Amino acid sequence: SRVICAYLDSRHSGKKLAPQDGPIRFQDMMLEALGDAIMDAAVLARYEAALRPEPLRWAAWSEGQIAKVTSSLDQLEGALSAMLKGEPTMGLIAIACALGYLDYRFTDMGWRDTHPKLAQWFAEFSSRPSMQASAPEA
Repeated sequence: SRVICAYLDSRHSGKKLAPQDGPIRFQDMMLEALGDAIMDAAVLARYEAALRPEPLRWAAWSEGQIAKVTSSLDQLEGALSAMLKGEPTMGLIAIACALGYLDYRFTDMGWRDTHPKLAQWFAEFSSRPSMQASAPEA
């Protein structure tokens, strides 16, 4: 949750995960929003496929949700790839969590094959001790 993360970040005296000012703040907020949007669309598509009774499933709607995910990944692979660097921030963590969810729930999506720069960044970011310590059990 964006609110929980912001609250926890406000409760310590160390370096903040959310940049406090300047252009980097708004870049990070955009990455966080994009990570949240990927999660929203992916969770909705997953619910539609896994929980809705088959006769009630709406294929075009699910395809639209996956198209949102793919479009976001395309942006991260292309124009936004320069933002995927540096120390962990709320935005980078949100992107990493969204990619981890895709790996967990959409194993057949093959996003790594079509987004190699993003896949490389995710592999490096995921190897951080903090990410390893908080990874969900499979």
